[in-house]
This record gives sequence, C-alpha cells and structure tokens, in this order.
Amino acid sequence: MTDSDFTLSRRKFLDRIAMASAGAAMAAAAPWAAIAQTPVATGNRVRLGVIGTGDRGRALIQNIAKTRNCTVAAICDNYAPNMDRARKLVPADTPGFSDHRAMLDARGIDAVVVATPLDLHASQTFDALDAGLHVWCEKAMARSIDDCGAMIERARAKRKVLQIGHQRMFHPTYLNALKRAKSGEIGEITQIRASWHRNNKWRRNVPADATDRQINWRLYRDRSAGLMTELATHQLQVCNWFLDGIPTRVIGSGSICFWKDGREVYDHVALIYEYGDGRKAIYSSLLNNARYGCEEQIQGSTGTIEPELGRIYQEVLPKQLALQRMQQDVARGHKRTVPIGGATWFPELPVTTPGESLGWGEYDETMLQFEGFGEAVRSGREVPGLLQQAYYASVASLMGEQAMDSGQAVEWPRSLVTF
Repeated sequence: MTDSDFTLSRRKFLDRIAMASAGAAMAAAAPWAAIAQTPVATGNRVRLGVIGTGDRGRALIQNIAKTRNCTVAAICDNYAPNMDRARKLVPADTPGFSDHRAMLDARGIDAVVVATPLDLHASQTFDALDAGLHVWCEKAMARSIDDCGAMIERARAKRKVLQIGHQRMFHPTYLNALKRAKSGEIGEITQIRASWHRNNKWRRNVPADATDRQINWRLYRDRSAGLMTELATHQLQVCNWFLDGIPTRVIGSGSICFWKDGREVYDHVALIYEYGDGRKAIYSSLLNNARYGCEEQIQGSTGTIEPELGRIYQEVLPKQLALQRMQQDVARGHKRTVPIGGATWFPELPVTTPGESLGWGEYDETMLQFEGFGEAVRSGREVPGLLQQAYYASVASLMGEQAMDSGQAVEWPRSLVTF
C-alpha cells in the first residue's frame, strides 16, 4: 500500500465514522466519535512509552505508527524475547527498559500505554499517574472492582487522562449499527445474545527461559478472570451501549468443562445479565467449539442487528400459517420441504435471509482510538464517554465472575465512582 492509498483509505474510514455517528441521538450515545470529525494537529507528536510488548503490545505499537499525532518513544518488557520482537517495530534508537519504573524515571515521554497482564494494570497505572503521565490502558481495567475505581480516582486526583482500550466504540460498523438501532429500525430492543467461542486450549508453550505463570497468566485466578476479563469485557460494553444502561444484576454458571489441565479459570461460562424493564443480555463463552465464534445479536421487535458480522435483518411476520401454505401447494401440485415443528412450522425456523450490510472499515479502528488519546493528552481533557463505558464494562465482567463463583445472583454495586 502506498502513502496515497493509505490516505484515501483513512479518509473513507473516517468518513464512514462521521456518517455513522451523525445526529443528536448518536452524539449523546457516542460522544467520543466526534474525534473522527475533528482535525488532528500533526505537529509535535505525543510521545508514548509502551509497557508490555507481547502479542497485544506489538499490535498496539503497529497501530500507533499509523496515527498522525502519536509516536512510540520508549518500550518496556521484563521478558527479553518480547523486547527483541518489539525492537523490530520501532526505530533502532528507541530506548528499551526491563522495568517500567526505570522508564518513568528516564522521562522523555508524555504518556504510557499499559499492555501487560491484568493483575499489573492498576499498579502500573498508579505509578505512571504518580509520575505525572497520562495513561492508556488495555481492557479490562483491573483485577478487582475496587482497583477499577481507584484508577479513576487517582487519574482525577492527578488531573491526568485515563483511557481504556475498547476499540469497538470507534468501529464504523458498530457506530452505524447503533445509529440504526437508535432510529428505531429494529424496534424495541429487549434482548442481546453475545458469545465468544473458540476451539483451542488457550495455553501456550512455555520456553525454557520463562515460567508458566509468566506465559499463561490468563489461566491463573490471581492474574486474570479468564474469559470474563479477556473476552467478555468487550461484548458487555456493547450490551450496555445498545441497551443504553447498566445491568441491575447477573446470574451465571462457570466450569472447567473440557480443558482439565490444571488451569484455575473457567473454560465455559454462561450468564444472564438483567437490565431495567425486563431486558436481558445473555452471554456465553467456551473454548472447545468455534462454530458461532465472536458475535452479538441485537434483538428488537422488528429486526435484528449482528454488528460483528456487519448485517441488519428485518423481522418479517408470516402472512399465513405454514399448514395453510402447504394445502395451497398440494392444490397447485407444487412440492417443497416441510419440516415438522410447531403449530406454524416454517415461521419457527431460524431466519436465513442475507440481510443488509452495515458496511466495513478499511483497517483497524485501534488506530483511531490512539488519535483520540493523543488529542486528549494534548488538551489535558479525556475523550467524552470512553472511561465511563470501559469502567461499567469491567465492573459487569467482574460481577459475572462473582455470580459464577457464588452460585448466587449478584446485584450491581451501589458504591461505584460517579460520572
């Protein structure tokens, strides 16, 4: 891809976000999307120090390189092979550190990017804020609800920007889906079904120079809530977003069902989040079947939106019973397959129409959220709405873990940070 090709695809990408987020209702639902319509100054770039250069950290480095207002000015990781891989993505003279505190002490950066295991997010965020730096932190926010709130309170006390990585909020397909839902195209939304299904053990081989806790940290309870914090957080944010609220309580069941290999976190979770007016979000995630993959089904009274697949489907009510249609077919001598189901037969089968496309972006929306972060750092003001969405998604994911562990319904906490 040439520079001119990239500029053109960027323009199309930003134009789609601008169109998808236009209107008063969308301005209230996704105020952060206005960053796509705001000129970004291309002068001195915001200097970012990246803490954590594993797979996700390196992906972030590549997206930061595409921005118009940020640059990677330092990298940090205590695992040498990760650092070696990251060095190939940055200029040769980029400083590298094995301890994030040494990177903070060295100065030369305006903000940090925290892309480390979940249990380190809070402490490293505190260290960066205390050093007078802004923070972009991967989701989920922290390993406990208390730490999630403490991160926000510390950022406020230090008057620094704290932004959490939820890239779907910048995705033109998701923004277009929300706009069409807000306009009433699928009627009243009463349920969202979300899933993230994979067919792999989620366990990586451990090199001779590392430990299992270091490489497979997602499988240890003190380091991660497994599927809930590493995957579900994204989709719970989508549920809160489309249902325009937060859950009142959650019930759920979790188990180590298939991968009985000594892991401490569930490999199979199923939960029901209850929202006001009887609305529900039904979430499942498992690691031994990938048929339905990662998807959300936004179900309304007149249609369904599947933003992950980029489709919208209209709900077409049957004009006649399938039995009556069969009688007419017999009279005309026509033949068709007749599945035996309920009183109406055909209408009880899943809808198989192709639906309508919601459009796609040309490249990773992660780039755009870093441009938003860069502008927030320059102005000293966070991008509106982002932190609240991320905080509530993290709280919801950790509530789900509590519900599964206790076997009891867990109510939405009353003592949370206010916005």
